[in-house]
Amino acid sequence: MRQISTKSDRLTTLTLFGFRKGHIRWGLAQMGTKGTELNQIPGLLFHKLLGSGHGKGFSIKPNFRRYGLMCTWESEEAADEFLERSELMLEYRLHASEIWTVKLLPTQAHGLWDGVQPFTPQLSEKQHDGPVAVLTRASINWRALPQFWRFTPKVSKALEDAKGLICSIGLGELPLIRQATFSVWESMEAMKTYAYKGDLHKEVIKRTRSEKWYSEELFARFIPVGSHGLWNGVDPLAKVVSNTLT
Repeated sequence: MRQISTKSDRLTTLTLFGFRKGHIRWGLAQMGTKGTELNQIPGLLFHKLLGSGHGKGFSIKPNFRRYGLMCTWESEEAADEFLERSELMLEYRLHASEIWTVKLLPTQAHGLWDGVQPFTPQLSEKQHDGPVAVLTRASINWRALPQFWRFTPKVSKALEDAKGLICSIGLGELPLIRQATFSVWESMEAMKTYAYKGDLHKEVIKRTRSEKWYSEELFARFIPVGSHGLWNGVDPLAKVVSNTLT
């Protein structure tokens, strides 16, 4: 893929940790203990520690062997300093069987995450012909939980079968209530075909509005500009991302 130029230094990263057998309890404990340390990281503007579910989308069944860390950085240098040389990442490496990081530049962002908008659009999608990443995140209203989770298995199955999907994972801050899906697609066209042309997905979008499923929601699109490490034994973007910002 061609290199992508940007005049802004701000960068988003998503890191996924897969923990070894015998280290699952340690991985779970970090969800409640590492926030204070992350608050002290130079150049880190926004961060969320995330659990994951089984499958490729929202899941009621947690996956205690995989966790995520989503960050917005003031510069790529700040991100690299943390990812490559920080004591916190060294600690994670001691417990993880694999770690995968993708670097992202936002192109669209709507909504809020805990009252803030962490992703400032930096690039235009008009001339981009490579892979795109999508984050959907929501806090689900208690009254809407039965309806939301009634549709979830169908939506997750449709996502797994979607043409042009490179990889995806269901993430969350709290089981059942605060949920997110991160997915990467071969092209903008493939992503839009799934999001806007499938009857099931269109029905879910309609219901979220008419039945007020969410108390807070966020939708963001990104261009992946770098990836490193392993997720389920491979780097899903190794052949399609330049791994360089210019």
